[in-house]
Amino acid sequence: MQRTKIIETEVSTETLAGSASSIGSASCVRLHNDTAGIVTVGVSTLVGAASTVFFTMPANSVEFLEKIPSDVIWTSVQIKAAKVGFTN
Repeated sequence: MQRTKIIETEVSTETLAGSASSIGSASCVRLHNDTAGIVTVGVSTLVGAASTVFFTMPANSVEFLEKIPSDVIWTSVQIKAAKVGFTN
């Protein structure tokens, strides 16, 4: 059975591309959309870069995002993000 290993305390995501965060240089991020609406998540190689890719998270959902440690994320509305890993 796979379990989530919490590596760092969760933080609130930034809502502007110019202040995006790598979430502690995480390669795996647990995102928790605790809002009542859809949230857009942006992932980019650099803060403010034009090469951002996006996905949406439904209301009241959790996603695990695998990324390159230097990649940064930002969201349309603040949600919770934590650097995590997985263990058996």
